[in-house]
Amino acid sequence: MRKTKMIIGSVAAVGIMALGGASYVNANGASNEESDAIELVKKKKHRHNSFYQRQHDYNRQNNDRQQYNNSGARYDENIMLPAMRNIQGCVLLRKKAYTALYDTGKRIPLWVAWHLTKQHTYGGNSRKEMQFQEDESVKRPRATNFDYMSSGYDRGHMCPAGDNKWDRQALRETFLFTNCCPQLHSLNSGDWNDLEIQCREWARRYGDIYIVCGPVFMNRQHRTIGKNRVVVPEAFFKVVLCMNGTPRAVGFIYRNEGGRHKMMSYVNSVDEVERITGFDFFAALPDNIERRVEANANLRNF
Repeated sequence: MRKTKMIIGSVAAVGIMALGGASYVNANGASNEESDAIELVKKKKHRHNSFYQRQHDYNRQNNDRQQYNNSGARYDENIMLPAMRNIQGCVLLRKKAYTALYDTGKRIPLWVAWHLTKQHTYGGNSRKEMQFQEDESVKRPRATNFDYMSSGYDRGHMCPAGDNKWDRQALRETFLFTNCCPQLHSLNSGDWNDLEIQCREWARRYGDIYIVCGPVFMNRQHRTIGKNRVVVPEAFFKVVLCMNGTPRAVGFIYRNEGGRHKMMSYVNSVDEVERITGFDFFAALPDNIERRVEANANLRNF
């Protein structure tokens, strides 16, 4: 796995490199001290960006954690979570079906991660019964419906509603604004939606996959919408990991703009998505597996 040290300028703008005390909020809105929420692990140093600190998982104290891979060895359920660092002004939100790192200054998540199983791709709950709503577990100012109204942008789900019809609470939580970013309608209902559908197909085909997605900031200054100045990303990323059979992963970068293109045109290696975003994905994997799956950018592997 190879990365350059150059990170897109906007990474610094969102506070990726700003070290400081981050607060964390669970699904019920309870706050915890950072030291109680995560354990920073330094045993496995990041090989590419000196400001990274590895965290192999968020729940090392949970001795009976659910883990697995195809060979019988078992990995933590939190394998989907990017390596954690202290990020000023961010809160970690744990919902029933996903985990999000929410930026209180930008009013959007920096990433959302979830484990999509075959069983979760089915369900009888309907999104027609759901409404977008503020996430009361985060402090004001926060994104509201009024920010998006007449803005020209959709309330773009990061963790899709279509992945969570299996459970009413899980589905309802996808409609929280802490799981949403301003997204052009043509992208939201077009190529981005196609990728969400494809991910569900992969989960059905292989049994389960791990997904992380979020915004990409390419400029030093960003457009905002609404009274609460919700930041509009210039692009979006998604990385997908499958550990069934031969481990494989693929990354995607979608510009926040219109147009229809083949899915292949958005494909990147996970290494490249890491370089662009500044995040370290699937850090809990053994080094040899991580290097192998993150270096390839071949959609045919899936």
